[in-house]
Amino acid sequence: MTATGGAPPETGRSSAARRAVRAAGVLAAVAFVALLAYGLLTKAPDSTIDDALSRGEAVAAPGFALDALASGRPAGRAGATWRRAAADGEVALGELRGTPLVINFWASWCDPCRAEAKVLERAWRAAAPRGVLFVGLDAQDATEDARDFIGQFGLTFPHVRDPGNATQRAWGVTGLPETFFLTAGGRVVGHVIGTVDDAQLRDGIAAARAGRPRGADRGGEQRPTG
Repeated sequence: MTATGGAPPETGRSSAARRAVRAAGVLAAVAFVALLAYGLLTKAPDSTIDDALSRGEAVAAPGFALDALASGRPAGRAGATWRRAAADGEVALGELRGTPLVINFWASWCDPCRAEAKVLERAWRAAAPRGVLFVGLDAQDATEDARDFIGQFGLTFPHVRDPGNATQRAWGVTGLPETFFLTAGGRVVGHVIGTVDDAQLRDGIAAARAGRPRGADRGGEQRPTG
């Protein structure tokens, strides 16, 4: 007898195979989009600081714990704070609490960083007697190159080193140099994107000491980071 109704076994198997291929293709596409989104999110810098400053609000600084690169010659109360923090060779931002801070992101390969080095040193020497601590944050750099840079420009404020770019992303840094101004309580009140000048440093330091947000400013040149 000949069976009636239904598809031949071969046709049924072929349809199932096509459905499986389509399903696999959809899953692969979904996985690709998810990976792309994940990559963009993990590589994108955090904009929290500038968003808050644009609203006239101070924001808690992202923490870090980084190797001390150079201790410089900080004096007075700010110097004592730095020495305690760096005693074990690693400096955590929270260990500097109680001192207004100027944090400058830089690297030896960054030409604009070279252009602003003397400006920073001059401002540091003027601000140090008032209890303000400058900290250079060297990023994505070779240790010896960074130390050569510090020596070449005679920088006497202390520095820490991040061999990667995780700290930059957490702070929303998109290029070098960038400078942040923090109150003694560890809140960011100012940000300069690009090379900083004397007036911006004076205003930023005043804001850090007073605890008054002054926003984010565009400075001079900078080099993009990866």
